[in-house]
Amino acid sequence: MDTRTSPFRLRIDKVREALERAGVHALLVPSSDPHRSEYLPPRWQGREWLSGFTGSMGTLLVTREVACLFADSRYWVQAEAELAGSSITLERIPTGNSTAHLEWLARNVPSGGVVAVDGQVLGLEQAQMLQRALDAAGVTLRTDLDLLDAVWPDRDGLPAQTVYEHPAPYATRSRTDKLGRIREAMAAMGATHHFVSTVDDIAWITNLRGSDVSYNPVFLAHLLISAHDATLYIGAGKIDAALAARLSADGITVAPYADAPAALGGLARHDILLVDPRRLTYGLRSAVADGVRVIESINPSTLLKSRKSPEEAAFVREAMAEDGAAMCEFYAWFEQALGRERITELTIDERLTAARARRPGFKGLSFSTIAGFNANGAMPHYRATPSSHAVIEGDGLLLIDSGAQYWGGTTDITRVWPIGTVSAAMKRDYTLVLKGTMALSRTRFPRGTTSPMVDAIARAPLWEQGIDFGHGTGHGVGYFLAVHEGPQSISRAVPDSTMAFEPGMITSIEPGVYRAGQWGVRIENLVLTVPAATPEGTTFAQFLEFETLTLCPIDTRCIDRTLLRADEVAWLNAYHTTVRERLAPKVSGGALAWLQARTAAI
Repeated sequence: MDTRTSPFRLRIDKVREALERAGVHALLVPSSDPHRSEYLPPRWQGREWLSGFTGSMGTLLVTREVACLFADSRYWVQAEAELAGSSITLERIPTGNSTAHLEWLARNVPSGGVVAVDGQVLGLEQAQMLQRALDAAGVTLRTDLDLLDAVWPDRDGLPAQTVYEHPAPYATRSRTDKLGRIREAMAAMGATHHFVSTVDDIAWITNLRGSDVSYNPVFLAHLLISAHDATLYIGAGKIDAALAARLSADGITVAPYADAPAALGGLARHDILLVDPRRLTYGLRSAVADGVRVIESINPSTLLKSRKSPEEAAFVREAMAEDGAAMCEFYAWFEQALGRERITELTIDERLTAARARRPGFKGLSFSTIAGFNANGAMPHYRATPSSHAVIEGDGLLLIDSGAQYWGGTTDITRVWPIGTVSAAMKRDYTLVLKGTMALSRTRFPRGTTSPMVDAIARAPLWEQGIDFGHGTGHGVGYFLAVHEGPQSISRAVPDSTMAFEPGMITSIEPGVYRAGQWGVRIENLVLTVPAATPEGTTFAQFLEFETLTLCPIDTRCIDRTLLRADEVAWLNAYHTTVRERLAPKVSGGALAWLQARTAAI
């Protein structure tokens, strides 16, 4: 692409003109919105609009001379392709938590210069780190400018979709019960008020759902909770009169979305406000009235919603069975049609989505399906498009990472399938990844173990062979909510006490191997943290272990049998017996035959 005519080059030029007019030397565009969301409504997809990079994580910096995008290893291949011709340089960083962009600004903006970022989307914790870095470099930070408005002529407004209730029996706890638990946590910390901006927390607290964000059944709102009442700040027309009356009966008043900053500014000096610095923007924190004491701690709802109740876990198991049945139907069709019909990565998405849509309780996908054949599978967050996708033919590995939303749970699963003849090297990578998945799935650990502490267990079989992967090993999963949630994270994150595993947490286990330009392997299951038998004589009060929730065969044709121990073979055979017993009553015909064949013992 000619960089002189690239639409992204022209947009960057417009930004530079806006920087000149405002007397600013650099603009920081994070992947964020006023709710600290991972997946953004169109209005706040400014980084993508300016750069063309479609990955879910990344930070764009634009100065009067240069522009660069900071992205971690999950996106390097994708970013190189999408940034081509834009004049934007890719800055490779090790992880999404890297602070390399702060160091870059401190080095490249002259002393006395000005850096602008929209404080309404900049996280409070990120703002504090940015301020320290720029202060040390003698650079001024401005958070009162939204320069995107000056250069983005057709920028979307706020989403207007209506909100609906998560109904019984799937909503197993009432709004009043959840508010009561949050108020108990507030009281324990000495807080009179608590402000929540994260949309999945708000959806969980209120037992409401929406469609403001693709694949996530959430809605844009803020929530201010006091010891006696609560106010939901939400867009006009999103809640009808009947629902507003039911909320009012449960102690929740509805107010205009734009009134949230003023509510924070209206708190009295004797009020004590609880906020989560990792889940609040700098702009909203700045709106808090002077003199109000602020307590910074994790949102109580983040901890509460991560621990699914026994009733919720039962619904999740049923959702997993429906999801598994849909995959049996799809994969039975796929294997029968392969070589007889033209199948592309887009076809896989269409057919798998259709199979899920036929299952009871289906509400939509939980993320955009990743179907990557051979080299495309080596990009962890690859997405096929009408203009760029592969046909499934020849030899190699097909990686499919997909998931769905059901009334009773959220699913996320990755499987890899052989196409034609697979090489010994492919089988080796596949088996090493499977060993990592099994090793962590079988782990027992004392209660209080933080999630980052177990990350190395899944990596160890790969590390022994000098192989590693750049993404986390596992993330929390919501209950008909976001497919990524905290506080637990099986990763290289610096652990804190809030990241400890607790009974009821649902977490993914998904190690991988990625050979750039060749193939990718990832095997992912969701697991439920449950109590384990306490070893005799232990000094710990309780041990925990994982119950594998995901129900779908793990292909055995890709396994290098010489790399598996007898205990690993026994685990895999036992898992396949469970999959067959749970799914057989839900499928028939070709799907049942496929299930029986793919769960045969090895």
